[in-house]
Amino acid sequence: MSDKKDKEAKPKKKGGGKMMIIGIAVAMLAVGGGGAYGLVAAGIIGGGGHEKEVKEDNRPKLIKKGEIDPFAPKPKEGGHGEGEEGGQETEGEGGSEYRTVYYSFADDFTSNLKDSDALVQLSVACSTRRDYRVILWVQKHELAIRSALLDVLAETPDTDVQTSKGKEQLQKRMTAAINKVLTQTEGFGGVDAVYFKTFIVQ
Repeated sequence: MSDKKDKEAKPKKKGGGKMMIIGIAVAMLAVGGGGAYGLVAAGIIGGGGHEKEVKEDNRPKLIKKGEIDPFAPKPKEGGHGEGEEGGQETEGEGGSEYRTVYYSFADDFTSNLKDSDALVQLSVACSTRRDYRVILWVQKHELAIRSALLDVLAETPDTDVQTSKGKEQLQKRMTAAINKVLTQTEGFGGVDAVYFKTFIVQ
């Protein structure tokens, strides 16, 4: 009788051992999978968060005075530095910590003013403290920007162009119009201000 009990007990032990091994294996897989998921989510393995970095890198960066702008045009042959006419670019020590780049629109802007017979003619420039991509985008989309700026001028009452405060408001609206075009076409604005080189009301 005891032999029968021993034979019956042994198979039970084998079955229980297999279940225990399977249970341990499942637990190890669960712990390993959870750990791997945690490492991926943290960005340690598998490139987690890499897409966010690429997106952030696509935005033009502020360039500090003295820093090299990787998107700036190379100096012309025979030039001595980054500045215009082949001259060395110099930065003052005071004021803003960022350097400013200007772009002048080649042609003047001429438009009627809102609800008026008056005509305004101006030459315009804009500036950015960000890398040179902003200027390249302004050049690339100049046609759309010109159209947007002419719309702003056409919506400006003649009383706005008679005062300094009105002209400042016009500059802000023009800056916003340029940035809107750049945001729609390139995903980022970057123009800080608009300047009037000439301003004639007739």
